[in-house]
Amino acid sequence: MTGRGLTVDGSIAREGALSRVPPAFGGVVDAARTRIVEAVGGRRLHSAYLYGSIPRGTAVPGVSDLDLLLALHAEPTEADRRDATRIEEALDQSFDEIDGVGILLFSARTLLSELERHDLGFFVACLCTPLLGDDLADQLPGYRPTPLLARETNGDLSIALADWRRQAAEASTDKQRRSLCRLVARRIVRTGFTLVMPRWGGWTSDLIESAEAFGRYYPERAEQMRAAARTGRAPSADPAVLRHLIDDLGPWLAVEYAAVHGEKAVRP
Repeated sequence: MTGRGLTVDGSIAREGALSRVPPAFGGVVDAARTRIVEAVGGRRLHSAYLYGSIPRGTAVPGVSDLDLLLALHAEPTEADRRDATRIEEALDQSFDEIDGVGILLFSARTLLSELERHDLGFFVACLCTPLLGDDLADQLPGYRPTPLLARETNGDLSIALADWRRQAAEASTDKQRRSLCRLVARRIVRTGFTLVMPRWGGWTSDLIESAEAFGRYYPERAEQMRAAARTGRAPSADPAVLRHLIDDLGPWLAVEYAAVHGEKAVRP
């Protein structure tokens, strides 16, 4: 891999690997593999993947969460979602090393579809680490930091903002507000990064590096984005912090993103 997360041919390198999993999380990953096979394996599961800080090797014990994606042979059912919830709860309760577990469920067909080629397809090929089964990345192309990739990964921020406002209004506990704050801050920083990604000419999932890359091209918003990156790492339960992200930085970013890259293709 060369600089800025690219391979020698200029495509975006896969950012994680099982060999990068910190020793403190080895037991967590082994347990996840076992529970997935027991609950979803056999004819339902096509493949399973890790993503996030654990396969990137940057996870912090007691702070980081465990992120998983399961690709199924058929479209996910309510039974599949119940099984995923049970896996999440069992792993979270069994390991102090992690602070929460999240499992995404998609069919392999959806992940490989033309509509998702530059969103979920990119996610699997570049941001996910194979854990079980045949790697779908073998059926996907190489990806470059292009305006098309920017548009299809984060060109729907305005839709997310409306949902976040609803969730913020309904949040009644500090835990709920902190969880939403983490989600919003991270998404805004990553959207800010992909806004400038084609000009920056590379890829990173690091929040601090993402904010700094953004700040090179939007110095007037640089400090706000740095603050969002810090919030993404250490979320706040203060409603004012969430309001600032949802009602100030977020709306500005959504308008600028649409002007620069256009809006994401509509999903059914």
